[in-house]
Amino acid sequence: MPEISLSDAAFDELDERGIAAYREAVHAGRYAPEHIAQAVGIPLEQADTIGQQLVRLCLLRPMPGSPDVLVPVSPDAAAANLVGPAEEQIRELQQSVSRTRDGLLALLPAYFESRRQRNPMESFDIISDYLVVEALLKDCGDRCRTEVLTVQPGGPRPNHLLESARSITAERLARGIRVQHIYQHTVRGDLANTAYIRDVTALGAEVRTTDQLVDRMIIYDREIVFLPEQGVEGRPPGAIVVREPTLVAFLCKLYDHLWLQATPFEPDAEEHTDISDDVKWAIVKLMAQGYKDEMVARRLGMSVRTCRRHISEIMEELDATSRFQAGVNAVISGLFPGSDPSTPP
Repeated sequence: MPEISLSDAAFDELDERGIAAYREAVHAGRYAPEHIAQAVGIPLEQADTIGQQLVRLCLLRPMPGSPDVLVPVSPDAAAANLVGPAEEQIRELQQSVSRTRDGLLALLPAYFESRRQRNPMESFDIISDYLVVEALLKDCGDRCRTEVLTVQPGGPRPNHLLESARSITAERLARGIRVQHIYQHTVRGDLANTAYIRDVTALGAEVRTTDQLVDRMIIYDREIVFLPEQGVEGRPPGAIVVREPTLVAFLCKLYDHLWLQATPFEPDAEEHTDISDDVKWAIVKLMAQGYKDEMVARRLGMSVRTCRRHISEIMEELDATSRFQAGVNAVISGLFPGSDPSTPP
């Protein structure tokens, strides 16, 4: 007789005729299809089928020494015979599951420690390929929801960049996104940059200028910040992408501080004369600190030629023969904003 498994009998349920046949087999002490068919009142073929079903359910088994004779088995013995191996497999599987779970959970301390060490690195991305940076900037701009904040040092931006920026900024403003730009004062004297600013402010953008800016910065939704890659030679610089919430919040506060200190720029409004004084005062301060013309020009975002013209005007206006003397004379005379005659530089 073939071995019976639980899967063979999993869906083998007895109906009323099957139960009656089993009851008659118990009463007779054996399962004889001819007798069962007559006693239960079913065809002989059906009695054979029911017998096979009872065998699958372990309710019939061959008589020892007479394998052709089937005798009934008690339901509890049949259950032990049929379900016992499966229960043993379940117990072994449960033990295996418990061992596996305990082994995996033992790795939790190592996991969390590694995550703790990994999180700071995941908070920053260093992207050296400027083409990848441009693609990521576009993606962030497309997914931006509330505002874009930028710091653009270096004076006037090239015309080809302004053309692209004009359409991008217009599209963002049309989506209801707030756009703020911070430039250096020197953009006020550039026709192309003034035209760009006139166009975008007419659409709702806000622009301010200041004398000095440290470096470029772009912020999307106060959630992600792009900073320029540093110390790069021989190739265009990439970007540092910051996502760490605490540092992002700090950079946003820095931006807000720069914004409050900067001067609004509305190209169609009357130009404020104190802007040129701000530029001159910034030049005086840098001159007094010993910076060369090239460094002063770079810090203020202007050409070296323009910077030297300003320096010449300042030296003449202050009647100074040296740069340090120009700084001292400017403070003493109180010619420029923020100067305190009692505190020379």
